[in-house]
Amino acid sequence: MKLLLASQSPRRKELLSSLGFDFEVVKIDCEEILPKDIKIGEAAAYLSELKAAAFRELSDDEVLLTADTVVAIDNKVLGKPKDGNEAKHMLRLLSGKTHQVYTGITIKSVNKTWTETDVADVEFDEITDDEIEYYVQNFKPFDKAGSYGIQEWLGMAKISRMNGSFYTIMGLPTHLVYKILKEI
Repeated sequence: MKLLLASQSPRRKELLSSLGFDFEVVKIDCEEILPKDIKIGEAAAYLSELKAAAFRELSDDEVLLTADTVVAIDNKVLGKPKDGNEAKHMLRLLSGKTHQVYTGITIKSVNKTWTETDVADVEFDEITDDEIEYYVQNFKPFDKAGSYGIQEWLGMAKISRMNGSFYTIMGLPTHLVYKILKEI
């Protein structure tokens, strides 16, 4: 089977490669808009399925993997920031609190579609305005849900506790991907 990864995320590429899978990166163009009444725990899976549905028809020897990550705090979904000010605002919301990271995956073949979501709780220490400024200026987290990467400086310096998979927080629940792909 030919595995197609529909993600431009360097982190997802790295993780899937580290799992030992050969794959081709493909591009999907679709608007990632959540319905207003969607439950937070269903948002990442919804977006992942939306991407999978927007891809061309698969051939018999292809399997498509799509994924999406959302950060949630106080019943609000934080996606990717539009600019530096929005990134700083998101990080101030997360400072000193526990939030949830949901990563949904969809694995699709000609005959079947699997969708799973994994969730992790992440607790940040207080983050000062200077630290937020430093992080946004130096790491430019505009391609990351919630405006941070766990594997970067902010994650190393300020995450005091987590409950769940590190890789789910990084953007790909590798344990779920491996389990499903080994069954195909």
